[in-house]
Amino acid sequence: MIDRLLVLRRMLTDAAADVVPDRLAEGIAKEYGTAGTELYLVDYRLAALVPVFGGPPRTHPGDPAWRCFDHQSTVREDDVIFLPVSSRGERIGVLTCEPAPEGPDAEAELAEVAVALAHELQAAADGTDRYQMASRTRRLTLAAEMQWELLPGRSRIRPSFGLAGQLEPSYAVRGDSFDWADQDGRLSLSVLNGMGEGVSASLLTALATFALRNARRAGIGPADQAALADQAIYAEHRGAAHVSALILELDLATGEVLAIDAGSPRLLLLRRGIVHEQRLTEQFPLGMFEETDYQVESFRLEPGDRLMMVSDGVHDAVTAAGRYGDAALARFVRRTGPLAPLQAVRSLLGDLRAYVGDAELDDDAVAVCLDWTGPAD
Repeated sequence: MIDRLLVLRRMLTDAAADVVPDRLAEGIAKEYGTAGTELYLVDYRLAALVPVFGGPPRTHPGDPAWRCFDHQSTVREDDVIFLPVSSRGERIGVLTCEPAPEGPDAEAELAEVAVALAHELQAAADGTDRYQMASRTRRLTLAAEMQWELLPGRSRIRPSFGLAGQLEPSYAVRGDSFDWADQDGRLSLSVLNGMGEGVSASLLTALATFALRNARRAGIGPADQAALADQAIYAEHRGAAHVSALILELDLATGEVLAIDAGSPRLLLLRRGIVHEQRLTEQFPLGMFEETDYQVESFRLEPGDRLMMVSDGVHDAVTAAGRYGDAALARFVRRTGPLAPLQAVRSLLGDLRAYVGDAELDDDAVAVCLDWTGPAD
């Protein structure tokens, strides 16, 4: 049993970046006697599982591949085994093997292999375009390409928190984005919206993101992070362009949140089934004026709380029937309570897409969901 796992792990690490799934499929066929292996990668819109080796994507919510992806658990159906390919909560896709090997040991081994595959795909992605190309159902705009490359990931699960974010329109997003990092018991999170359209908005958001990262990685606190990003943007644009931002830092041991609302997206708190708007003092967007002095506010989360951050592209979306609005947003956030963070943002933006129907969104929409489960043991 140990030998099979070692063999497959070695095949993964020894494979060239662009043929990791191919070498794994060969190894699984040899070690487990399977006739077919497929890797499905989730697309940018979270609406399709796209096969790497060719064939039609899986788009039906009731499909066993989607049950595996949504519930992050192994599924067996019609002699096919479906295994989640995820790393630290980052959901990459689904691995299938046919016929499904018999016995609990084989299933447990393949589940470990799927996790190892997720880690290897993340490492290999820097050396090939194959997986980014395979996971899109149509071409991205240049602005969207820039925004997706800027992200730290789309979801993350750790012992004390769950976190996920999603951009819409996924293949043509412009200036909306998010960023996060956790270290030394603290989670830093920012949600950004650069003004303008197309590539200019993406460049503006990228400047803000890198300025905040640069300050954060120097060990600087949230207020000075905002001030330095503000100065970087003002120096480049002299007040002609700005970035709306929500900057949060969560103490994972106590639930205390340090917050700066710099023209930020909407912040909603779901606590024990009731939605509250977490109001903060509005401060100037980043880059609007020279040397703005940003003030940090604080509030405290309780174990089990959920924070949902959405840009104005969500609650201000308008159709002939009217505005999506705060009431609809609050109702839907309440309904996401039982869902994992990635499912919550996917469902929220799916509801927004259903509301606007065939119409295009007038503005980008970003949704970020943060669950604090309490101090890690």
